[in-house]
Amino acid sequence: MAKRVAVIGAGSSGLTSIKCCLDEGLEPVCFESSDDIGGLWRFKEKPEADRCSIYRSVIVNTSKEMMCYSDFPVPDHYPNFMHNSMIVQYFKLYAEHFNLLKHIYFQTTVRSVRQRPDFSDSGQWDVVTVDRDGQEETHVFDGVLVCAGHYTQPIKPLSDFTGIDTFPGTIIHSWEYKDPDPYLGKRVVVVGIGNSGGDIAVELSRACEKTFLSTRKGAWVIGRMVGRGLPLDMTMVRRVRDLIYGLLPRALLNWFGERSLNQRHDHKLYGLQPAHRLLDQRTIINDDLPGRILVGKLVMKPNVQKFQGSTVVFDDGTVEEKIDAVILCTGYDYRFPFLPASLNSGSDGDMKLYRRVFPPSLERPTLAIMGLLQTKGPIMPAVELQARWATRVIAGLNHLPPAEKMDKIIEKDIQANLKSYPCPKLAALQVDYIPYLDTIAKEVGVCPNIAWLLLRDPAVGLRVFFGPCTPYQFRLSGPGHWRGARQAILTQWDRVAKPMKTRPIPEPSSFSLFFWLGLSGGAAVIFALMCLYGITFGSIKMNVTL
Repeated sequence: MAKRVAVIGAGSSGLTSIKCCLDEGLEPVCFESSDDIGGLWRFKEKPEADRCSIYRSVIVNTSKEMMCYSDFPVPDHYPNFMHNSMIVQYFKLYAEHFNLLKHIYFQTTVRSVRQRPDFSDSGQWDVVTVDRDGQEETHVFDGVLVCAGHYTQPIKPLSDFTGIDTFPGTIIHSWEYKDPDPYLGKRVVVVGIGNSGGDIAVELSRACEKTFLSTRKGAWVIGRMVGRGLPLDMTMVRRVRDLIYGLLPRALLNWFGERSLNQRHDHKLYGLQPAHRLLDQRTIINDDLPGRILVGKLVMKPNVQKFQGSTVVFDDGTVEEKIDAVILCTGYDYRFPFLPASLNSGSDGDMKLYRRVFPPSLERPTLAIMGLLQTKGPIMPAVELQARWATRVIAGLNHLPPAEKMDKIIEKDIQANLKSYPCPKLAALQVDYIPYLDTIAKEVGVCPNIAWLLLRDPAVGLRVFFGPCTPYQFRLSGPGHWRGARQAILTQWDRVAKPMKTRPIPEPSSFSLFFWLGLSGGAAVIFALMCLYGITFGSIKMNVTL
């Protein structure tokens, strides 16, 4: 009889977890508290407690070829960087293609997940749910995959701002922000320069009388496209680049990268210059931020020192009066209230996870957390690999090392990140993109063998090593092998070009090309003969004259 696995959430992590369960012969039962799939990427007019929330205009920062599921490319006519509504459309295509919807119970909330009395032997869990009618039910599962997301608990550090209680305007978190309409003609301070802070500040600067972006440390800013207008991640996230970066001194790489970014716009001149070096933390991806600063609609400011009514005083002593609203883009915490409190055993309240997936404290590895990580790359391919690994562990096909070894690896990973992220809880979330993918892929048995590929299939091997690290390369061989992976790799740039080919531009015909080449070549020959004739005739004339 197939093992039953509870999948909590039907967003990007939950959908791929359902499919991975089916691939490994498990029986998934997915509980989704809302009435549809999509998770984080579903826009709603009003935020809901303990759920992710996005603003209307959100466009993803990772390109479609890099963020797609490894055996289901995004349709070629979709734009390279998709609006949130198109991402949800893609999820629906994926769910329909693999027949996933029948495994999902909508408007069903998970109240608690607890180990059964015989857990040390069975590894089973009691899962209590409440349906749309308020009916409570207890289920028994052989495994649990938590796919509930971690952008659910907005951090609002109001106590950090002296005099905040005297401010008469509105104060919200970016979690509550939906569109710029309520701020038309107003003066707004945006606090925090993460991706959300940059996006919201740019959007407000087109509607507000004045927008101020306050940042404590600054940020390195880069656009979605780089040389020749190609997607940033497809150019930068490559195995060969990781190899070269591993061989060169970090100081040199920082110098070169910062110099390159400053060629586009001088970060010091624009008030963006961060306290950290380029490679120490994630860059901010924003196409329009420098331009809005250049036209004066967006003004960079240091950290907010205090409030005096509607006046805001900044750390450099500057003052801005008649501020109408403050939007806090100050990040998120995460919590899974339905899980046993004992799982929150890491330093600083972090959920201690082996390879950011498995709690090492469990006697049986039958519970996994999906997507609880941060990286300089798209999250979806990493989560898909996590799900492929977790389902194989729950199915008994893969095994984890002893708890002591897992604890040592977890601590080592945290220590490696503490220099860039002093908060242990934040440091624990960070992973290096390609090395992390390869680590999980090796556990599954699907990490591409570059040397073998170069010998056996050079066309693919060269693209895997020198080209973008697209997810298809983890379907070339091993468990879950997809026959279409090779063709997907060979045609990935075609899908990049497809949505931009909306205006026919005639190519020079071969006849025309050869005609002009022939004409120019003939002209060159005639010119050379004329020169030769002139020299010869001149020599004869000189001889005759003499």
